[in-house]
Amino acid sequence: MSTTEDAVPPRHAGLTHVREDGSAHMVDVGDKDVTARRAAAESTLHTRPDVVAQILTGGLPKGDALAVARVAGIMGAKRTPELVPLCHPLPISGVTVDFAPAGPEQEPDAVRISAEVRTTGRTGVEMEALTAASVAALTLYDMIKALDRAAEITATRVVTKSGGASGDWSRG
Repeated sequence: MSTTEDAVPPRHAGLTHVREDGSAHMVDVGDKDVTARRAAAESTLHTRPDVVAQILTGGLPKGDALAVARVAGIMGAKRTPELVPLCHPLPISGVTVDFAPAGPEQEPDAVRISAEVRTTGRTGVEMEALTAASVAALTLYDMIKALDRAAEITATRVVTKSGGASGDWSRG
């Protein structure tokens, strides 16, 4: 018969950024294969339908929010290791940030921000994709907050990833 101690794994079991003593550390990826890796993430900005229309047509008082948010998302992906302490600096080969209305039938009051990051390296780019989508969404929020203080950012999540030993994954 096992004891309760044997039956319950330590709180950090299976987490690569946590040592046995529970302290955080940066994972050594030196022995991992260099492979092409890609990750896509998304975030959603909810605001009023009239504000969505102004975002999509470039008619905001602060100017072309999509152009500014796209550049901000790209910059965010490139600076992820400065923002997330245990992320490795990666040789990012490409970042794409796009915007689309969430759909008049489902959410006429939302803009979907999608980001894709690519690299050839020893570790994945999920955090870079999440950072790109988040920073782009934050930039849109900054550009509309005077028009809609109730605007909110939701559903920031990884959508797909590929490459590396763990293989491909998709939210489905």
